[in-house]
Amino acid sequence: MSRPNQMQSSSSDREQTHLDDSGIKHEEKVKSITGFLNNVVSEPVESLIIVDMIMRLGIKSLFQEQIKAILQWQYTHFTSLNHGKDDVYEIALRFRLLRQEGYYVLADVFEYFKDRGKGFIMKLEGNAKGMMELYEASQMSIEGVDILDEAECFSSKCLNELLTCNLDPEQVRMIESTLRYPYRKSFARSLAPLSFVNDMPAANPWMEDLLEVANRERRIIQSLHRKEIHQINMWWKELGLGEEMEFVRDQPLKWYMWSMAILTDPSLSELRVELIKPISLVYIIDDIFDVYGKADELILFTEVIERWDNACAEQLPQYMKKCFKVLSDITNDLGNIIFEKHGRNPTRFLKQMWANLCNAFLVEFQWNASGKLPQADDYLKNGIITSGVPLVLAHLFFLMGQNIANQSMDSKKEEVPLPNTIFLVAEILRLWDDLGCAQDENQNGYDGSYVECYLRENQGSSYQSARKHVMELISKSWKLLNKECLSPCPFSAPFLEACVNAAKMVSLMYNYEDKHGLGLLQDHMKSLTYDHETL
Repeated sequence: MSRPNQMQSSSSDREQTHLDDSGIKHEEKVKSITGFLNNVVSEPVESLIIVDMIMRLGIKSLFQEQIKAILQWQYTHFTSLNHGKDDVYEIALRFRLLRQEGYYVLADVFEYFKDRGKGFIMKLEGNAKGMMELYEASQMSIEGVDILDEAECFSSKCLNELLTCNLDPEQVRMIESTLRYPYRKSFARSLAPLSFVNDMPAANPWMEDLLEVANRERRIIQSLHRKEIHQINMWWKELGLGEEMEFVRDQPLKWYMWSMAILTDPSLSELRVELIKPISLVYIIDDIFDVYGKADELILFTEVIERWDNACAEQLPQYMKKCFKVLSDITNDLGNIIFEKHGRNPTRFLKQMWANLCNAFLVEFQWNASGKLPQADDYLKNGIITSGVPLVLAHLFFLMGQNIANQSMDSKKEEVPLPNTIFLVAEILRLWDDLGCAQDENQNGYDGSYVECYLRENQGSSYQSARKHVMELISKSWKLLNKECLSPCPFSAPFLEACVNAAKMVSLMYNYEDKHGLGLLQDHMKSLTYDHETL
Protein backbone atom coordinates (compact mmCIF):
# COMPACT_ATOMS: atom_id res chain seq x y z
CA MET A 1 0.00 0.00 0.00
CA SER A 2 1.40 3.36 -0.94
CA ARG A 3 1.85 5.97 1.74
CA PRO A 4 1.74 9.75 1.43
CA ASN A 5 5.12 11.42 1.61
CA GLN A 6 6.26 11.84 5.18
CA MET A 7 5.52 15.25 6.55
CA GLN A 8 8.57 17.31 7.21
CA SER A 9 9.36 17.89 10.85
CA SER A 10 7.73 20.77 12.63
CA SER A 11 11.15 22.35 13.07
CA SER A 12 11.32 23.11 9.34
CA ASP A 13 7.81 24.56 9.49
CA ARG A 14 8.93 26.68 12.42
CA GLU A 15 11.98 27.93 10.53
CA GLN A 16 9.80 28.91 7.58
CA THR A 17 7.34 30.66 9.87
CA HIS A 18 10.11 32.61 11.55
CA LEU A 19 11.44 34.23 8.40
CA ASP A 20 9.25 37.27 9.04
CA ASP A 21 9.79 39.99 11.63
CA SER A 22 7.13 38.66 13.98
CA GLY A 23 8.86 35.29 13.93
CA ILE A 24 12.18 36.85 14.89
CA LYS A 25 10.44 38.72 17.71
CA HIS A 26 8.88 35.46 18.83
CA GLU A 27 12.28 33.77 19.04
CA GLU A 28 13.66 36.69 21.01
CA LYS A 29 10.84 36.41 23.54
CA VAL A 30 11.41 32.66 23.86
CA LYS A 31 15.07 33.36 24.61
CA SER A 32 14.08 36.05 27.10
CA ILE A 33 11.77 33.68 28.97
CA THR A 34 14.44 30.97 28.86
CA GLY A 35 16.88 33.36 30.50
CA PHE A 36 14.32 34.33 33.11
CA LEU A 37 13.66 30.67 33.92
CA ASN A 38 17.39 30.08 34.34
CA ASN A 39 17.50 32.96 36.81
CA VAL A 40 14.57 31.83 38.97
CA VAL A 41 15.56 28.18 39.40
CA SER A 42 16.02 28.68 43.15
CA GLU A 43 12.99 30.93 43.64
CA PRO A 44 10.71 28.69 45.74
CA VAL A 45 7.32 30.02 44.63
CA GLU A 46 7.66 32.14 41.51
CA SER A 47 9.41 29.36 39.61
CA LEU A 48 6.52 27.01 40.41
CA ILE A 49 3.92 29.50 39.24
CA ILE A 50 5.59 30.10 35.89
CA VAL A 51 6.17 26.36 35.33
CA ASP A 52 2.50 25.68 36.03
CA MET A 53 1.44 28.40 33.63
CA ILE A 54 3.77 27.15 30.88
CA MET A 55 2.26 23.68 31.18
CA ARG A 56 -1.31 24.93 31.17
CA LEU A 57 -0.64 27.09 28.13
CA GLY A 58 0.65 24.03 26.27
CA ILE A 59 4.16 25.32 25.55
CA LYS A 60 6.15 22.97 27.77
CA SER A 61 8.15 21.69 24.79
CA LEU A 62 9.85 25.10 24.42
CA PHE A 63 11.30 25.10 27.93
CA GLN A 64 11.83 21.46 28.86
CA GLU A 65 15.41 21.81 30.10
CA GLN A 66 14.58 24.83 32.25
CA ILE A 67 11.50 23.13 33.73
CA LYS A 68 13.57 20.05 34.50
CA ALA A 69 16.18 22.16 36.31
CA ILE A 70 13.56 24.01 38.34
CA LEU A 71 11.73 20.88 39.43
CA GLN A 72 14.95 19.05 40.23
CA TRP A 73 15.91 21.93 42.53
CA GLN A 74 12.44 21.88 44.10
CA TYR A 75 12.70 18.12 44.63
CA THR A 76 16.16 18.36 46.20
CA HIS A 77 14.92 20.99 48.66
CA PHE A 78 11.40 19.57 49.04
CA THR A 79 11.51 18.90 52.79
CA SER A 80 13.11 22.21 53.79
CA LEU A 81 10.87 24.24 51.46
CA ASN A 82 7.71 22.82 53.01
CA HIS A 83 8.81 22.65 56.64
CA GLY A 84 6.76 24.94 58.86
CA LYS A 85 4.95 26.56 55.93
CA ASP A 86 1.26 27.35 56.29
CA ASP A 87 0.68 28.30 52.64
CA VAL A 88 -1.46 25.45 51.34
CA TYR A 89 -1.35 26.86 47.81
CA GLU A 90 2.45 26.76 47.63
CA ILE A 91 2.80 23.30 49.14
CA ALA A 92 0.01 21.78 47.05
CA LEU A 93 1.37 23.33 43.85
CA ARG A 94 4.89 22.06 44.55
CA PHE A 95 3.59 18.59 45.37
CA ARG A 96 1.43 18.38 42.22
CA LEU A 97 4.06 19.62 39.78
CA LEU A 98 6.69 17.25 41.14
CA ARG A 99 4.39 14.25 41.03
CA GLN A 100 3.20 15.16 37.53
CA GLU A 101 6.79 14.95 36.36
CA GLY A 102 7.40 11.60 38.05
CA TYR A 103 9.11 12.65 41.29
CA TYR A 104 8.14 10.44 44.21
CA VAL A 105 7.37 12.97 46.94
CA LEU A 106 5.48 12.02 50.07
CA ALA A 107 1.98 13.29 50.78
CA ASP A 108 2.67 13.69 54.49
CA VAL A 109 3.50 17.35 53.79
CA PHE A 110 -0.25 17.91 54.11
CA GLU A 111 -0.31 16.65 57.70
CA TYR A 112 0.59 20.19 58.75
CA PHE A 113 -2.90 21.29 57.69
CA LYS A 114 -4.69 18.70 59.80
CA ASP A 115 -5.91 19.24 63.34
CA ARG A 116 -4.05 16.56 65.31
CA GLY A 117 -5.20 13.85 62.97
CA LYS A 118 -8.88 14.80 63.22
CA GLY A 119 -9.18 16.41 59.82
CA PHE A 120 -8.12 19.41 57.80
CA ILE A 121 -8.08 22.75 59.61
CA MET A 122 -11.35 24.57 59.09
CA LYS A 123 -9.68 27.98 58.75
CA LEU A 124 -8.59 26.90 55.28
CA GLU A 125 -12.20 26.88 54.11
CA GLY A 126 -12.34 30.44 52.78
CA ASN A 127 -9.06 30.16 50.87
CA ALA A 128 -10.39 29.62 47.34
CA LYS A 129 -6.99 29.68 45.65
CA GLY A 130 -5.48 27.27 48.16
CA MET A 131 -8.48 24.95 48.04
CA MET A 132 -8.41 24.78 44.25
CA GLU A 133 -4.75 23.83 44.30
CA LEU A 134 -5.30 21.33 47.13
CA TYR A 135 -8.04 19.72 45.04
CA GLU A 136 -5.71 19.61 42.03
CA ALA A 137 -2.95 18.04 44.14
CA SER A 138 -5.34 15.40 45.48
CA GLN A 139 -5.75 14.06 41.93
CA MET A 140 -2.15 12.81 42.12
CA SER A 141 -3.14 10.26 44.76
CA ILE A 142 -1.88 6.69 44.76
CA GLU A 143 -3.44 3.71 46.47
CA GLY A 144 -2.95 3.47 50.21
CA VAL A 145 -2.45 7.21 50.79
CA ASP A 146 -5.56 8.23 52.69
CA ILE A 147 -4.53 11.82 53.32
CA LEU A 148 -4.97 12.74 49.65
CA ASP A 149 -8.45 11.20 49.65
CA GLU A 150 -9.20 13.34 52.71
CA ALA A 151 -7.75 16.37 50.93
CA GLU A 152 -10.03 15.76 47.94
CA CYS A 153 -13.14 15.47 50.11
CA PHE A 154 -12.24 18.52 52.19
CA SER A 155 -11.27 20.78 49.30
CA SER A 156 -14.27 19.82 47.16
CA LYS A 157 -16.58 20.47 50.12
CA CYS A 158 -15.01 23.88 50.70
CA LEU A 159 -15.15 24.82 47.03
CA ASN A 160 -18.79 23.79 46.69
CA GLU A 161 -19.62 25.86 49.76
CA LEU A 162 -17.82 28.83 48.24
CA LEU A 163 -20.04 28.53 45.18
CA THR A 164 -23.01 29.40 47.39
CA CYS A 165 -21.34 32.67 48.42
CA ASN A 166 -21.46 35.99 46.62
CA LEU A 167 -18.56 35.43 44.23
CA ASP A 168 -17.89 37.25 41.00
CA PRO A 169 -18.58 35.27 37.79
CA GLU A 170 -14.89 34.70 37.08
CA GLN A 171 -14.31 33.10 40.49
CA VAL A 172 -17.36 30.89 40.01
CA ARG A 173 -16.07 29.81 36.61
CA MET A 174 -12.63 29.00 38.00
CA ILE A 175 -13.99 26.91 40.88
CA GLU A 176 -16.47 25.04 38.70
CA SER A 177 -13.77 24.36 36.12
CA THR A 178 -11.41 23.03 38.79
CA LEU A 179 -14.03 20.66 40.20
CA ARG A 180 -15.23 19.39 36.83
CA TYR A 181 -11.93 19.31 34.96
CA PRO A 182 -8.91 18.84 37.22
CA TYR A 183 -5.68 19.30 35.29
CA ARG A 184 -4.44 15.76 35.86
CA LYS A 185 -7.54 14.09 34.48
CA SER A 186 -8.91 16.25 31.70
CA PHE A 187 -8.08 18.35 28.66
CA ALA A 188 -11.32 20.30 28.92
CA ARG A 189 -9.70 22.87 31.23
CA SER A 190 -7.63 24.06 28.28
CA LEU A 191 -10.81 25.31 26.62
CA ALA A 192 -10.88 28.27 29.00
CA PRO A 193 -7.26 29.46 29.33
CA LEU A 194 -8.36 33.03 29.99
CA SER A 195 -9.87 31.98 33.30
CA PHE A 196 -6.53 30.62 34.43
CA VAL A 197 -4.62 33.65 33.18
CA ASN A 198 -6.95 36.03 34.98
CA ASP A 199 -6.25 34.20 38.22
CA MET A 200 -2.50 34.82 37.96
CA PRO A 201 -0.78 37.63 39.88
CA ALA A 202 -0.84 40.71 37.65
CA ALA A 203 2.58 41.94 38.77
CA ASN A 204 4.54 39.08 37.22
CA PRO A 205 7.11 40.66 34.86
CA TRP A 206 7.11 37.63 32.57
CA MET A 207 3.35 37.48 32.06
CA GLU A 208 3.07 39.59 28.91
CA ASP A 209 5.97 37.90 27.12
CA LEU A 210 4.71 34.45 28.05
CA LEU A 211 1.23 35.14 26.71
CA GLU A 212 2.63 36.53 23.47
CA VAL A 213 4.79 33.43 23.04
CA ALA A 214 1.82 31.18 23.80
CA ASN A 215 -0.37 32.96 21.24
CA ARG A 216 2.26 32.76 18.54
CA GLU A 217 3.13 29.16 19.36
CA ARG A 218 -0.52 28.17 19.29
CA ARG A 219 -0.90 29.54 15.78
CA ILE A 220 2.21 27.66 14.64
CA ILE A 221 0.89 24.42 16.13
CA GLN A 222 -2.58 25.00 14.69
CA SER A 223 -1.02 25.35 11.25
CA LEU A 224 0.91 22.13 11.80
CA HIS A 225 -2.26 20.31 12.86
CA ARG A 226 -4.08 21.51 9.76
CA LYS A 227 -1.29 20.12 7.58
CA GLU A 228 -1.51 16.81 9.41
CA ILE A 229 -5.28 16.72 8.94
CA HIS A 230 -4.83 17.32 5.21
CA GLN A 231 -2.30 14.50 5.02
CA ILE A 232 -4.59 12.16 6.96
CA ASN A 233 -7.60 13.01 4.79
CA MET A 234 -5.56 12.27 1.67
CA TRP A 235 -4.43 8.95 3.14
CA TRP A 236 -7.98 8.00 4.15
CA LYS A 237 -9.38 8.93 0.74
CA GLU A 238 -6.68 6.95 -1.03
CA LEU A 239 -7.40 3.96 1.21
CA GLY A 240 -10.98 3.80 -0.04
CA LEU A 241 -12.43 1.94 2.94
CA GLY A 242 -15.07 4.58 3.58
CA GLU A 243 -16.51 4.13 0.10
CA GLU A 244 -16.26 0.34 0.09
CA MET A 245 -17.75 -0.16 3.56
CA GLU A 246 -20.48 2.44 3.89
CA PHE A 247 -21.63 1.02 7.24
CA VAL A 248 -18.42 1.95 9.06
CA ARG A 249 -17.81 5.25 10.79
CA ASP A 250 -16.15 7.65 8.40
CA GLN A 251 -14.59 9.98 10.98
CA PRO A 252 -10.90 10.62 10.31
CA LEU A 253 -11.06 13.94 12.18
CA LYS A 254 -12.40 12.27 15.31
CA TRP A 255 -9.74 9.56 15.09
CA TYR A 256 -7.09 12.23 14.68
CA MET A 257 -8.26 13.79 17.93
CA TRP A 258 -6.87 10.77 19.78
CA SER A 259 -3.53 11.04 18.04
CA MET A 260 -3.35 14.80 18.58
CA ALA A 261 -4.25 14.49 22.27
CA ILE A 262 -1.88 11.63 23.01
CA LEU A 263 1.14 13.23 21.32
CA THR A 264 1.13 16.94 22.15
CA ASP A 265 4.76 17.74 21.41
CA PRO A 266 4.89 19.62 18.08
CA SER A 267 8.01 17.68 17.05
CA LEU A 268 6.05 14.40 17.00
CA SER A 269 4.17 15.19 13.80
CA GLU A 270 5.18 12.01 11.99
CA LEU A 271 4.17 9.86 14.95
CA ARG A 272 0.74 11.51 15.10
CA VAL A 273 0.14 10.71 11.44
CA GLU A 274 1.30 7.10 11.78
CA LEU A 275 -0.67 6.46 14.97
CA ILE A 276 -4.00 7.33 13.38
CA LYS A 277 -3.66 4.29 11.11
CA PRO A 278 -4.13 1.62 13.81
CA ILE A 279 -6.66 3.90 15.53
CA SER A 280 -8.81 4.06 12.39
CA LEU A 281 -8.69 0.30 11.91
CA VAL A 282 -9.80 -0.33 15.49
CA TYR A 283 -12.94 1.72 14.81
CA ILE A 284 -13.54 0.02 11.45
CA ILE A 285 -13.13 -3.53 12.75
CA ASP A 286 -15.29 -2.65 15.76
CA ASP A 287 -18.07 -1.64 13.35
CA ILE A 288 -17.64 -4.86 11.37
CA PHE A 289 -18.30 -6.87 14.53
CA ASP A 290 -20.98 -4.59 16.00
CA VAL A 291 -22.96 -3.47 12.99
CA TYR A 292 -22.57 -5.50 9.83
CA GLY A 293 -20.79 -8.83 10.11
CA LYS A 294 -22.64 -12.15 10.26
CA ALA A 295 -21.63 -14.80 12.78
CA ASP A 296 -19.98 -17.18 10.29
CA GLU A 297 -18.16 -14.30 8.59
CA LEU A 298 -16.86 -12.96 11.89
CA ILE A 299 -15.57 -16.37 12.95
CA LEU A 300 -13.73 -16.78 9.65
CA PHE A 301 -12.40 -13.22 9.79
CA THR A 302 -11.01 -13.85 13.28
CA GLU A 303 -9.36 -17.08 12.09
CA VAL A 304 -7.74 -15.23 9.19
CA ILE A 305 -6.36 -12.58 11.56
CA GLU A 306 -5.10 -15.26 13.97
CA ARG A 307 -3.29 -17.12 11.21
CA TRP A 308 -2.53 -14.01 9.14
CA ASP A 309 -3.22 -16.22 6.15
CA ASN A 310 -3.62 -14.56 2.74
CA ALA A 311 -4.86 -17.79 1.14
CA CYS A 312 -7.51 -18.24 3.80
CA ALA A 313 -8.50 -14.60 3.34
CA GLU A 314 -9.73 -15.43 -0.16
CA GLN A 315 -12.75 -17.11 1.45
CA LEU A 316 -13.82 -13.85 3.10
CA PRO A 317 -16.56 -11.56 1.78
CA GLN A 318 -15.15 -8.77 -0.36
CA TYR A 319 -15.43 -6.07 2.32
CA MET A 320 -13.57 -8.22 4.86
CA LYS A 321 -10.98 -9.15 2.26
CA LYS A 322 -10.35 -5.46 1.62
CA CYS A 323 -10.10 -4.75 5.34
CA PHE A 324 -7.59 -7.55 5.89
CA LYS A 325 -5.49 -6.35 2.95
CA VAL A 326 -5.36 -2.82 4.40
CA LEU A 327 -4.62 -4.17 7.88
CA SER A 328 -1.81 -6.35 6.58
CA ASP A 329 -0.25 -3.52 4.58
CA ILE A 330 -0.41 -1.04 7.46
CA THR A 331 1.01 -3.52 9.97
CA ASN A 332 3.93 -4.44 7.72
CA ASP A 333 4.47 -0.79 6.86
CA LEU A 334 4.63 0.27 10.52
CA GLY A 335 6.89 -2.66 11.34
CA ASN A 336 9.34 -1.48 8.69
CA ILE A 337 9.20 2.10 9.98
CA ILE A 338 9.99 0.89 13.49
CA PHE A 339 12.82 -1.29 12.18
CA GLU A 340 14.34 1.64 10.27
CA LYS A 341 14.23 3.90 13.33
CA HIS A 342 14.95 1.51 16.19
CA GLY A 343 16.59 -1.57 14.69
CA ARG A 344 13.90 -4.11 15.62
CA ASN A 345 10.78 -5.22 13.77
CA PRO A 346 7.79 -6.00 16.04
CA THR A 347 5.45 -7.06 13.20
CA ARG A 348 4.76 -10.51 14.65
CA PHE A 349 3.86 -9.01 17.99
CA LEU A 350 1.56 -6.43 16.37
CA LYS A 351 -0.19 -9.20 14.42
CA GLN A 352 -0.80 -11.03 17.70
CA MET A 353 -2.29 -7.87 19.19
CA TRP A 354 -4.74 -7.66 16.27
CA ALA A 355 -5.66 -11.31 16.81
CA ASN A 356 -6.28 -10.61 20.50
CA LEU A 357 -8.54 -7.69 19.59
CA CYS A 358 -10.60 -9.68 17.08
CA ASN A 359 -10.98 -12.60 19.48
CA ALA A 360 -12.25 -10.20 22.15
CA PHE A 361 -14.67 -8.61 19.65
CA LEU A 362 -15.91 -12.09 18.75
CA VAL A 363 -16.49 -12.98 22.41
CA GLU A 364 -18.48 -9.76 22.80
CA PHE A 365 -20.51 -10.54 19.69
CA GLN A 366 -21.33 -14.03 20.96
CA TRP A 367 -22.40 -12.70 24.36
CA ASN A 368 -24.80 -10.28 22.73
CA ALA A 369 -26.08 -12.84 20.22
CA SER A 370 -26.88 -15.28 23.02
CA GLY A 371 -28.67 -12.63 25.06
CA LYS A 372 -26.74 -13.73 28.13
CA LEU A 373 -24.77 -11.14 30.03
CA PRO A 374 -21.38 -12.21 31.40
CA GLN A 375 -20.18 -11.59 34.92
CA ALA A 376 -19.12 -7.97 35.36
CA ASP A 377 -15.48 -8.91 35.93
CA ASP A 378 -15.42 -11.09 32.81
CA TYR A 379 -17.01 -8.31 30.79
CA LEU A 380 -14.43 -5.79 32.03
CA LYS A 381 -11.48 -8.09 31.36
CA ASN A 382 -12.65 -8.58 27.79
CA GLY A 383 -13.72 -4.95 27.47
CA ILE A 384 -10.22 -3.72 28.28
CA ILE A 385 -9.07 -5.45 25.08
CA THR A 386 -12.05 -4.33 22.95
CA SER A 387 -11.41 -0.73 23.98
CA GLY A 388 -8.58 -0.87 21.44
CA VAL A 389 -6.28 0.97 23.84
CA PRO A 390 -3.81 -1.90 24.39
CA LEU A 391 -3.41 -2.33 20.65
CA VAL A 392 -3.01 1.38 19.86
CA LEU A 393 -0.62 2.08 22.73
CA ALA A 394 1.37 -1.06 21.86
CA HIS A 395 1.95 0.46 18.42
CA LEU A 396 3.01 3.69 20.10
CA PHE A 397 5.24 1.73 22.49
CA PHE A 398 7.26 0.47 19.55
CA LEU A 399 7.06 3.65 17.48
CA MET A 400 8.65 5.50 20.40
CA GLY A 401 11.38 2.87 20.71
CA GLN A 402 10.54 1.76 24.24
CA ASN A 403 13.06 -0.80 25.47
CA ILE A 404 13.23 -2.33 22.01
CA ALA A 405 16.99 -2.73 22.29
CA ASN A 406 16.43 -5.16 25.17
CA GLN A 407 13.74 -7.19 23.39
CA SER A 408 14.21 -10.06 21.00
CA MET A 409 12.04 -9.57 17.94
CA ASP A 410 13.33 -12.62 16.14
CA SER A 411 11.80 -15.50 18.06
CA LYS A 412 8.69 -17.16 16.68
CA LYS A 413 6.98 -16.81 20.04
CA GLU A 414 7.36 -13.14 20.52
CA GLU A 415 6.64 -12.07 24.09
CA VAL A 416 7.01 -8.39 24.90
CA PRO A 417 5.88 -7.33 28.39
CA LEU A 418 3.81 -4.21 27.83
CA PRO A 419 3.71 -1.69 30.67
CA ASN A 420 0.74 -1.84 33.01
CA THR A 421 0.04 1.82 32.23
CA ILE A 422 -1.44 0.71 28.90
CA PHE A 423 -4.03 -1.56 30.52
CA LEU A 424 -4.92 0.99 33.20
CA VAL A 425 -5.69 3.54 30.49
CA ALA A 426 -7.81 0.91 28.74
CA GLU A 427 -9.77 0.23 31.93
CA ILE A 428 -10.42 3.94 32.43
CA LEU A 429 -11.72 4.25 28.88
CA ARG A 430 -13.93 1.17 29.06
CA LEU A 431 -15.51 2.13 32.38
CA TRP A 432 -15.97 5.79 31.46
CA ASP A 433 -17.59 4.91 28.14
CA ASP A 434 -19.88 2.35 29.77
CA LEU A 435 -20.80 4.77 32.54
CA GLY A 436 -22.87 6.80 30.13
CA CYS A 437 -23.93 3.80 28.03
CA ALA A 438 -23.20 6.21 25.21
CA GLN A 439 -23.60 5.15 21.60
CA ASP A 440 -21.80 7.01 18.91
CA GLU A 441 -24.30 9.04 16.93
CA ASN A 442 -23.17 7.38 13.69
CA GLN A 443 -23.11 3.82 14.97
CA ASN A 444 -26.12 1.56 15.40
CA GLY A 445 -24.33 -1.31 17.09
CA TYR A 446 -24.57 -2.20 20.76
CA ASP A 447 -21.83 -4.07 22.57
CA GLY A 448 -22.97 -4.23 26.17
CA SER A 449 -22.15 -2.26 29.27
CA TYR A 450 -20.32 -2.91 32.52
CA VAL A 451 -23.11 -1.11 34.37
CA GLU A 452 -25.69 -3.46 32.88
CA CYS A 453 -23.64 -6.52 33.84
CA TYR A 454 -23.12 -5.17 37.35
CA LEU A 455 -26.83 -4.50 37.89
CA ARG A 456 -27.76 -7.96 36.64
CA GLU A 457 -25.16 -9.51 38.94
CA ASN A 458 -26.18 -7.39 41.94
CA GLN A 459 -29.94 -7.68 42.02
CA GLY A 460 -31.62 -4.86 43.90
CA SER A 461 -28.82 -2.37 43.29
CA SER A 462 -29.84 1.00 41.89
CA TYR A 463 -28.33 2.70 38.88
CA GLN A 464 -26.92 5.32 41.26
CA SER A 465 -25.11 2.66 43.31
CA ALA A 466 -23.76 1.07 40.12
CA ARG A 467 -22.56 4.45 38.92
CA LYS A 468 -20.84 5.07 42.26
CA HIS A 469 -19.15 1.68 42.01
CA VAL A 470 -17.88 2.45 38.50
CA MET A 471 -16.56 5.86 39.59
CA GLU A 472 -14.68 4.14 42.40
CA LEU A 473 -13.13 1.73 39.91
CA ILE A 474 -12.10 4.63 37.67
CA SER A 475 -10.59 6.42 40.66
CA LYS A 476 -8.66 3.29 41.61
CA SER A 477 -7.33 2.94 38.06
CA TRP A 478 -6.16 6.56 38.11
CA LYS A 479 -4.36 5.98 41.41
CA LEU A 480 -2.59 2.95 39.97
CA LEU A 481 -1.73 4.92 36.83
CA ASN A 482 -0.30 7.72 38.97
CA LYS A 483 1.87 5.19 40.80
CA GLU A 484 3.11 3.64 37.55
CA CYS A 485 4.32 7.04 36.38
CA LEU A 486 6.47 7.73 39.43
CA SER A 487 10.22 7.23 39.46
CA PRO A 488 11.89 4.81 39.20
CA CYS A 489 10.21 3.67 35.99
CA PRO A 490 11.75 1.73 33.07
CA PHE A 491 9.81 3.64 30.43
CA SER A 492 10.55 7.08 29.02
CA ALA A 493 8.82 10.22 30.24
CA PRO A 494 7.38 10.97 26.76
CA PHE A 495 5.76 7.53 26.58
CA LEU A 496 4.31 7.82 30.09
CA GLU A 497 3.03 11.30 29.27
CA ALA A 498 1.36 9.88 26.15
CA CYS A 499 -0.40 7.25 28.27
CA VAL A 500 -1.62 9.86 30.75
CA ASN A 501 -2.77 12.06 27.87
CA ALA A 502 -4.79 9.16 26.49
CA ALA A 503 -6.48 8.75 29.88
CA LYS A 504 -7.12 12.51 30.10
CA MET A 505 -8.72 12.46 26.66
CA VAL A 506 -11.26 9.83 27.72
CA SER A 507 -13.47 12.20 29.72
CA LEU A 508 -13.49 14.64 26.81
CA MET A 509 -14.10 12.03 24.10
CA TYR A 510 -16.96 10.42 26.01
CA ASN A 511 -18.47 13.54 27.57
CA TYR A 512 -21.78 13.15 25.74
CA GLU A 513 -24.12 16.07 26.22
CA ASP A 514 -27.83 16.14 25.39
CA LYS A 515 -28.70 14.21 22.23
CA HIS A 516 -25.26 12.60 22.41
CA GLY A 517 -23.59 15.71 21.07
CA LEU A 518 -19.89 16.09 21.69
CA GLY A 519 -19.78 19.84 22.18
CA LEU A 520 -16.68 19.93 24.35
CA LEU A 521 -14.83 17.66 21.96
CA GLN A 522 -15.73 19.86 19.01
CA ASP A 523 -14.60 22.96 20.91
CA HIS A 524 -11.32 21.27 21.76
CA MET A 525 -10.79 20.34 18.12
CA LYS A 526 -11.37 23.93 17.05
CA SER A 527 -8.98 25.24 19.69
CA LEU A 528 -6.19 23.05 18.33
CA THR A 529 -6.74 23.77 14.65
CA TYR A 530 -8.20 27.27 14.31
CA ASP A 531 -7.32 30.51 16.06
CA HIS A 532 -10.39 31.59 17.98
CA GLU A 533 -9.09 33.25 21.12
CA THR A 534 -6.23 35.52 22.11
CA LEU A 535 -4.88 35.10 25.61
